[in-house]
Amino acid sequence: MEGIFDAIARNRRNTWLLIVVFAVLIFAVGWVFGWYWGSPWIGLAVGGVLGVALTLSAYYSGDKALLFASRAGQIRKADAPQLFNVVEEMSIAAGLPMPKVYVIDDTAPNAFATGRDEKHAAVAVTTGLLQKLKRDELQGVIAHEMSHIGNRDILFAMMMGVMVGLVALLCDAFLYSMLLGGGRRRRSSRRGGGAEAILMIAGLLLAILAPIFAKILQLAVSRQREYLADATAVRLTRHPEGLARALEKISSDKEVLEAANRATQHLYIVNPIKAFEKRAKSMFSTHPPIQDRIRRIRSLR
Repeated sequence: MEGIFDAIARNRRNTWLLIVVFAVLIFAVGWVFGWYWGSPWIGLAVGGVLGVALTLSAYYSGDKALLFASRAGQIRKADAPQLFNVVEEMSIAAGLPMPKVYVIDDTAPNAFATGRDEKHAAVAVTTGLLQKLKRDELQGVIAHEMSHIGNRDILFAMMMGVMVGLVALLCDAFLYSMLLGGGRRRRSSRRGGGAEAILMIAGLLLAILAPIFAKILQLAVSRQREYLADATAVRLTRHPEGLARALEKISSDKEVLEAANRATQHLYIVNPIKAFEKRAKSMFSTHPPIQDRIRRIRSLR
């Protein structure tokens, strides 16, 4: 038990550390972009303004956008009594406020949690999950999602999505401007051409590699958070077999979750895009391999 609490504390520290790393990366790309156009400070300002604007937007309305994109509708207790009872049970077990409950009208079983904090959280499940899982399996899934809420993974997922997107946006803009020509290169004289060429190459490499590095870092940390949410869920339910069987059923189900896409796939308890799930050992996977997760869960008996 103590190991899990230590992991949760480390998880929260790493969230802020990663935000700092991404902020530095954004400013570095902004500086290179600004330097190319003749004023590094303007580049820093543009990166900073965009970063703050997008971060605030994601913080206050990112969950609504994700739920809308996932075609999730909020329901009341009378609409799904068993689901509400399970969410209430897991909220009490986790010591968290009751989140809002959403249902996605889709026969593919899956679920995710979102929100900016414990008081502004939501859990969304598909109708397929409610139809195909037994109560103890549903309990394991909800416990996993409540663990994401308690571990602050929901905030991390939104912030990292925004920051990775911003890095890619700035890098794409820089590369596009280089293809068009102009900027500092157009105004430069032949004097100091060697130094400028080196900086140009360095900027080009940064623009190409920064989005790849950012995405790999985001996904690697996301996979570790899935392991931690699984372990925390077992602590809440004290029944590892329920979650293990739920993962088996969800991952082996042949239905396609129509509402899922590349922008939301990392949110779900099991990657809804089957092609990615089969390649789960890849560094670009959003989730650890299912069989490895199940093996670890059953080892917690």
